[in-house]
Amino acid sequence: MTILETAHALRARKVSSAELTAAAIESIRQLNPKLNAFITVTEDHARQQAKAADEALARGTDHGPLHGIPVAVKDMFSTKGVRTTCGSALFTNHIPDADAAVVEKLAAAGAVLLGKTGMHELAYGITSNNPHFGAVRNPWDVERIPGGSSGGSGAAVAAGMVFMAMGSDTGGSIRIPASFCGTVGLKPTSGRVSRYGTMPLDFSLDHMGPLARSVRDAALALAAIAGFDKRDDTSSRQPVGKYVPDAAPSIRGMRIGLAHNFYMERIDPDAGAAVLRMAEAAEKLGARVSQVRVPDIAALNTAGRVILLVEASALMERHMNQREKFGPDVLALLDQGRLLPATDYVNAQRLRRVMQREFNQIWSEVDCLFTPTTPMAAPRIGENTVQLGDATDDVRLAATRLVRGINVLGLPALSIPCGLDRRGLPLGLQIVGKAFDEAGVLRVGAALEDATDHHRLTPPA
Repeated sequence: MTILETAHALRARKVSSAELTAAAIESIRQLNPKLNAFITVTEDHARQQAKAADEALARGTDHGPLHGIPVAVKDMFSTKGVRTTCGSALFTNHIPDADAAVVEKLAAAGAVLLGKTGMHELAYGITSNNPHFGAVRNPWDVERIPGGSSGGSGAAVAAGMVFMAMGSDTGGSIRIPASFCGTVGLKPTSGRVSRYGTMPLDFSLDHMGPLARSVRDAALALAAIAGFDKRDDTSSRQPVGKYVPDAAPSIRGMRIGLAHNFYMERIDPDAGAAVLRMAEAAEKLGARVSQVRVPDIAALNTAGRVILLVEASALMERHMNQREKFGPDVLALLDQGRLLPATDYVNAQRLRRVMQREFNQIWSEVDCLFTPTTPMAAPRIGENTVQLGDATDDVRLAATRLVRGINVLGLPALSIPCGLDRRGLPLGLQIVGKAFDEAGVLRVGAALEDATDHHRLTPPA
């Protein structure tokens, strides 16, 4: 069931939060040994929260749709009194003395926190094959990666352990797991959700957002966590909108762009076909789909990689005397970032501003863009390259190629399931909108979800 369906059942007294939480704990107990989606499970605390949620509803106190709903957060969101590792040996025993802003807001909304999900070390990678806490596995095929860095959140939602799990996205780390695991993943506009109390990877590219079972569930989560926070100097004062789409959202007359350059190049044919089917579905709903040309996304991606390499290395500089505590892939990236000259970083930031201006011109032609989220379905664990047409690509570069630039631009982007490939593995559609138009992006996603029902597909037993 979705959060909305479950919320109705809770208020109709067909189920209690205690029962939902007990079922979630049992699901984690059965599935986590296979999937390794959770690093820490907060069972006792979750049962206490569920009991309190039921008692509150019984006396007429209702904190909203998330009230009594079992959720999880990626293990880079600080949780008071509960260890927060960021998937790193550096922080194995780190116990924060305060909650992250997102955790505070979820608690205020009445959500029940089941625990902390696994991730790629320091959120710096797309496999979630963690050398310190073990590989997170994809529920659709346990020999495949769930994506990263929010792989545990994607796996936990896809496997039905929780209704929603928070992730972070620096170069695709919410949308890649959503695509590979067949869930919905939302990266809001930069500054829309507070980063206070999160373990950062990058000064200017980090975004916080939910992975969920449906578009409306992701919208409910965004409604709970969005808003200005004076503790985060990147937080925006832009007013919070009405994010949850109506029961029958209309996209008639909306202008949807399909990029005829870059985004449909060097992709698995199944991924391209799935996106075109979703564009056809949008046309049947009355949207106007047209081909558009996007700016130089390859150059934008290069700028994004330079910015990430430098800023991540700057953040980790104080820990670099403990080289033995880093996994080899993350250590190599940190070393690479330390070698880049300042001129490269400054020029990357200059190019970023130029590309933001160029990309903004697209919104005079269309209301949103459709692209594949990832150019292929989930690779196998340990696979370093992927064949896409005549090209052999590095798995990390391939997985981030269609999503990384959106972080550099700071725009909202939603990944929704758009069917399965020839092997029965999930594929994702990415819907990109103009800054702070999460409501529009979510409306398009919900309309397509209602028309296609791909989000109802579940992993094999």
